[in-house]
Amino acid sequence: MAPEHQPPPLLTMEGITKSFPGVRALDGVDLEVAPGEVHCLLGQNGAGKSTLIKVLAGAHQPDAGRITWNGEPVRLRTPSAAVRLGIATIYQELDLVEGLTVAENIHLGHEPATAGFVKGRAARTATTALLTRLGHPEIDPARHVRELSAAGRQIVSMARALSHDVRLIVMDEPSAALDPDEVANLFRIVADLTAAGVAVVYISHRLEEIRRIGDRVTVLKDGRAVARGLPATTSTRDVVALMTGRDLPYVFPDRPAHPPTTPPVLQVQGLTRQGEFEDIDLEIRPGEIVGLAGLVGSGRSEVLETVYGARRPTAGRVLVDGRPLRPGSVPAAVRAGLGLAPEERKAQGLLLLESVTSNVSVSTLARFSRAGWLDRTAERQAARAATRTLSLRPDRPEAPVRTLSGGNQQKAVLARWLLRGCRVLLLDEPTRGVDVGARAELYAVIRRLADEGLAVLLVSSEVPEVLGLADRVLVLREGRVVHTAPARDLDEHRVLDLVMEGSPTA
Repeated sequence: MAPEHQPPPLLTMEGITKSFPGVRALDGVDLEVAPGEVHCLLGQNGAGKSTLIKVLAGAHQPDAGRITWNGEPVRLRTPSAAVRLGIATIYQELDLVEGLTVAENIHLGHEPATAGFVKGRAARTATTALLTRLGHPEIDPARHVRELSAAGRQIVSMARALSHDVRLIVMDEPSAALDPDEVANLFRIVADLTAAGVAVVYISHRLEEIRRIGDRVTVLKDGRAVARGLPATTSTRDVVALMTGRDLPYVFPDRPAHPPTTPPVLQVQGLTRQGEFEDIDLEIRPGEIVGLAGLVGSGRSEVLETVYGARRPTAGRVLVDGRPLRPGSVPAAVRAGLGLAPEERKAQGLLLLESVTSNVSVSTLARFSRAGWLDRTAERQAARAATRTLSLRPDRPEAPVRTLSGGNQQKAVLARWLLRGCRVLLLDEPTRGVDVGARAELYAVIRRLADEGLAVLLVSSEVPEVLGLADRVLVLREGRVVHTAPARDLDEHRVLDLVMEGSPTA
């Protein structure tokens, strides 16, 4: 058979090099993307993916290398220059303006105008058309972005990218905040774009997505392309070996052979928050991991935040060691031994400009206070001991926490609660934005903490993660528990059937 005709590349990046003080982020990286192709860019956090796409987006200037667009050499000196060529980027850390409306965000910088006057009605009409194209006509163009869910913000960011005459779109972890239905809609959008000849550079830590929608794969490690143009059907084991430099099976730690029989440390009885969830009952024993599975909007995160006291219930109660907690009080929950690692780690869980030490010790400062003065030496020693227990890297307590990878930022949050002496750990999307190698480490850490007597309540959008980590699983649908079972008695298909069609159990 004659070889299939390959169209000439739309984008070619050759020998791209970029250094920052003390770090070579990119070291001679090559990337080639064809029209209508989904080219997947893989690598652990710190491998250079973000730097490469920022060079492509005109946000960083390379120190060396060449970029060719549609056969012509180009210099992408600014993000505006990239947009004019037809390159749009959706970053993992969405750069939306929360105080502006959906329509204002989508058309920011290129508002419809006549004689210098912005045409608000035209912007809203165009916004509605874009949102309808993306399968979300229910999003109000006049609504402020700060009022949207994480998934809604992701859709707005996509609409903003598509508001330009785009020929190549970069998607950085676009499915991280989406439920299965929304992921299916995302894949439909990608298929529509590529059918129209638009190229897509797709970044995801979810390797199963790569096989579903990818054409070719480039793998980065330590700023270098260790594999270019692999077929997207390359096995997970081979891809992980390229990403990590070692053969790392993607497995979960073993569960205990027998469930714990000690009295429950946490009990939730009839917990209700009107309009969000209703009549939630659960209990967790020391050494046990209980998972909450359900779609975005099923009430999973809201249950966690209400147990923690960040939301006030309209009915029901939370007990620790048989004693009721004061409802709607985070200080009361923390004093009782509860700790929360929130869904939005950077926005809700970390002081990004502060050091690792400050982030770890923030809930325990009274321990290091002497006559109104903070004993910095004792604080650093205690924080360092906690981070070393979790193998946080790099082992530099003075480093700003924002410089850490996603997996190590999550370890900093966990170290905070270990230092506090937490007895019940509430984990909301613990591996969001964490690469495959770091995920395996986090899974081992969470299981080890449970084995040492911690009680864990886990929420994750990834059903395999819930089933792989949890001992027992509660399945939520529309704010109600529709099924409870040992994790070993469930599989992914059964859980998805329940969250889509299930009815409450007796």
